[in-house]
This record gives sequence, structure tokens and C-alpha cells, in this order.
Amino acid sequence: MNFDEITERSLPYANSSKVCQDFVSLIQHWLSKLQAADSLQGVFSETNQSELAAFTSYAMALPTEFLALVDTYDVMRSGIPNFCAVALALHEVGYKAKGIRLDSGDLAYFSIEARKFFCAIEEEFGVSNFGRLNITASNDINEATLDALNKQGHEVDAFGIGTHLVTCYTQPALGGVYKLVQINGQPRIKLSEDLTKVTIPCKKQCYRLYGKDGYALVDLMIGENEPPPKAGERILCRHPFTESKRAYVIPRRVEQLYKCFWAGKSAGVQQESLPSLEYLRQHCQQQLAAMRPDHMRGLNPTPYKVSVSGKLYEFIHFLWLNEAPVGELH
Repeated sequence: MNFDEITERSLPYANSSKVCQDFVSLIQHWLSKLQAADSLQGVFSETNQSELAAFTSYAMALPTEFLALVDTYDVMRSGIPNFCAVALALHEVGYKAKGIRLDSGDLAYFSIEARKFFCAIEEEFGVSNFGRLNITASNDINEATLDALNKQGHEVDAFGIGTHLVTCYTQPALGGVYKLVQINGQPRIKLSEDLTKVTIPCKKQCYRLYGKDGYALVDLMIGENEPPPKAGERILCRHPFTESKRAYVIPRRVEQLYKCFWAGKSAGVQQESLPSLEYLRQHCQQQLAAMRPDHMRGLNPTPYKVSVSGKLYEFIHFLWLNEAPVGELH
């Protein structure tokens, strides 16, 4: 598509009864001004005209929502200048462009260069806040990409995450298995040759123990009727299955992790209003911030410990020995 194929050329001014009769010519005027600007000399000479025509049609159809994909041809020599010409024309008739989207190439480099270009235009033409136009990045972004961008520096304001949001490539399926730990008041245990599949029997309570630096140290499971751990109290924490893995912990703070809402028909049901999305977001951020950085790093993270009390440890192994068959050799 070229400019001569754009049949509708007028655009109403924002918050006004006036009409810009030839918005297309206004864009061409601004593109010429960009090409002649001293501060932008050498950045570009000619831009792709079909791309400019597409941007123009987009802006005329949605003047309050103009966010352009600028990497169709060449980001810095065509996409960014074409976007800026349209954005400046919109600004002249009372609208504010949203920004750009980068969907390929070196996202860090292009975002930084685009920001420089926007800031140069703001200074050259005195267009307030043009330097702070939104820069969005997409292109199969995952956690590794985000980590790399943050380490090298960038000017991206928002990330468009699609594929890797709905499908985790490192673990495409999250397995979930329902295992009974008690039936009719009797604790039960599932045994397996695979130690990770052995269950921890009986109803339990779970607590998170925090250290003096504010980070979570360990999650501790105890039997339902055991007294809860207390801050400042020395607590023996044991690995559920490995006898030699144990440690005393003196927590600075103790947080209860389980909350029972339904304990059977005769016990009634506890009710609470659902928390707001903003509250859930803040809670998630607080929980993540309470984890040591080495637990949260993407490469070779330190495993976070989940332990059991001494009493629960003894019960697990008592039940395990009672339920496991004794082999016989001949």
C-alpha cells in the first residue's frame, strides 16, 4: 500500500470540532522535518513508504491507540522514523501516540537506540514527554531473555509474553497427584522404590521458619496434634527420609502456611471473601522477596529445604518399617 491508495485523508482534532483535512500530507511534512533535523543527521535518509502508509492508516483508524510494530523492514532506518513522523502528526492534532513494539533482533540495543531517538526529537522540536513513549518488546520472550536483558541494560517498558506464558518449555507439564495420607482416622503411607514418591503420612500442619536476616530458612511439617513452633525456640528439623540430614533452627519469625476451610460435614465451613488481584500480586511479590537469592537464581539454584519434626520423622519410619515387606533370601 502507498500513500496514493489512502482514500480517507482527514482526521478530526482531539477534543475539538476542527478537522485536519489532509493528515497524510501532515505526516509527510513531519517526515521531511525529521530528515532535515541537525540532531538526527545520518540516522536515516529514506524510509519504506508502504510501511509509512500502513502506520498512517492505523493512526487514522485508532488515533488514541497508536502503537506500531517497527521491525518489518529496518528498525532504525525506517520503522522508528516512520513511527515518529506519524506520532508527531498525531501530536499536532491533539492525540498522543502510545509507543512502539519490537519483535525481533537485538531488543536491548534497539530499545536503547529508540529511546535516544525519542529524546532527541523531544529536545529538537520541544514535544513534551516524547522521550518517554512506551517501548514494548515481544518475540518468544522467556525468563532467560528477561534475565539477560536486565543484566545488559535496556529501555523496554513492557514485555509481550505469549507462548512462554501458557507453556513452560523447561517443564511443559506440571504433574499433580492426589495421595491419601489418612483414611478413617488411620494414617497411611505410600511406599515406592523411588524415594521421591514415598508419601508423608497423617494430617499435618506446615510452618515457614524465617532467620534473623528476614529470609525463609526452611518449611517445617509437624503432626496435626503437635504444638506449633515458636519464634526464638530451638527446633529440630529433619529430612523426611535421610537420617543424617538434620539441623537445629532458632527462627526469628514463624508463619503458618495451612488454613483449614472445611474439616468435614459436622465441623462446618469457614468463609472468607476472595482477596483482590492486587493483594494477591503483592503477596506473591512478598513471598518471593523472602527467599534467598541463591534459591531464586535460574541456573543451579540452591534447593529450598522442607523438613519434618523429630516426632513426625520417627512416626514416618515406624510406619514405613511396619508396612514394607521383609525380603527373604535363599
